[in-house]
Amino acid sequence: MKKAKLTGRIVTPDDPNYEQARTNNNLSIPKFPSKIVFCQKTKDVINALRWVQENNESFRIRSGRHSYENFSLVNEGLIIDVSEMNNIVVNSSVMTARIEAGANLGKVYRELWEHGLTIPAGTESSVGVVGLTLGGGIGMLSRPFGLTCDNLIEIEMVRAGGHLGAELITANKHTNSDLFWACCGGGGGNFGIVTSLTFELHPISNVSIFSITWGWEDFEVAFDAWQHFAPHTDENLTSQIELKSKEVGEIVAQGIFVGSPSKLKKLLRPLRNAGSPINVWIKEVPYIKAVKFFDVPSGNQPALRKRSGSFIERTFPKKAIMEMKELLANAPNRDATIWQQSLRGAVGQIPSNSTAYYYRNALIAQEYLTIWEDPEEEQQNIRWIEQVRNTLSPYTVGDYVNFPDLYIKDWPTAYYGRNFRRLRDVKTKYDPRNVFQFAQSIPPSRKWL
Repeated sequence: MKKAKLTGRIVTPDDPNYEQARTNNNLSIPKFPSKIVFCQKTKDVINALRWVQENNESFRIRSGRHSYENFSLVNEGLIIDVSEMNNIVVNSSVMTARIEAGANLGKVYRELWEHGLTIPAGTESSVGVVGLTLGGGIGMLSRPFGLTCDNLIEIEMVRAGGHLGAELITANKHTNSDLFWACCGGGGGNFGIVTSLTFELHPISNVSIFSITWGWEDFEVAFDAWQHFAPHTDENLTSQIELKSKEVGEIVAQGIFVGSPSKLKKLLRPLRNAGSPINVWIKEVPYIKAVKFFDVPSGNQPALRKRSGSFIERTFPKKAIMEMKELLANAPNRDATIWQQSLRGAVGQIPSNSTAYYYRNALIAQEYLTIWEDPEEEQQNIRWIEQVRNTLSPYTVGDYVNFPDLYIKDWPTAYYGRNFRRLRDVKTKYDPRNVFQFAQSIPPSRKWL
């Protein structure tokens, strides 16, 4: 058998663009790989996977560079980067699109919009569609259309196996259905290297968007009104609320309604009547403008950052709201926030064991975020995130696998709940030698002999 040879665009530490090539969105966990292979076609992925196995080289898979804990990087190893495999083929007659795994959300939204179509997905344009989908995919169309993975029809994946050590397989509801189940919320990088995804599409044209801002003095009343409203209102309305630090002193609720501004105005009455909002607006815009509105530029820029999260299955009592307020009054910097997004709607209409994404009963997904500029401030920022998670843990459950946190001790339960055992069975079947591994990867059920 011929020895494997690396193909594609290969970047090493000697190359002038190495620094850019190795840099992920989170600068607080720098890593220095020995090679980065930018694959241009599936054959490059197969060759790279064969090569790392033949050379016993540690490796990671990367697409959008948004792995919060930089699981897609490794020191002194090889990165299999699929970001240059980003073609999108839309079939308008059957309302599907085949999207290569390197496409980011900005490209996906723009190209689907040209056909008056979309998928429900995230907000930051540089996020890779593949990582988002494999973890579930929460976004501003979740309530009407479900998670990103709920709209997935089929994947193509290069797995470690076959007579060459790497083979391309397909997974859908009929072929390798157990693997397809696992790829709908089981997280990226666990079973193989996804090279393309096929989605069911939704027609979209104009939507209504809104923004309501309150001052710090309305913290409790604004959040309480939002949490009782957002998961239970018309399922065509998905919203988020950002609780900012006391230094900024703002609470901002925003959202997308697939419907008219006049109906949205009526739906928003519970929020508009809560406290004394300092700014309220509602607009009808083409969907692509809504995408741009919710795309936060700072989220796309590499920075020193730490994130974590959880789910809310029961509304917060007054004590929890006061504790959130106290945490934000003592934030490590002005950019520290607690962000929450409404769920239920279409997300909650699927049983928790029908996909690997477990938290179907959650009312709200929440994320704890902080960014800092001075490297010496890292520990105080990490401590604050951990303090938020620990303080709110009596009122929350688990964590979203796309908000990974290395400080979570029982991460299998936190990310996957009761679906973890089945995920291990899938891992054992498709990657029994544990070729694909990182700090919080799913292990096989039994040791490979």
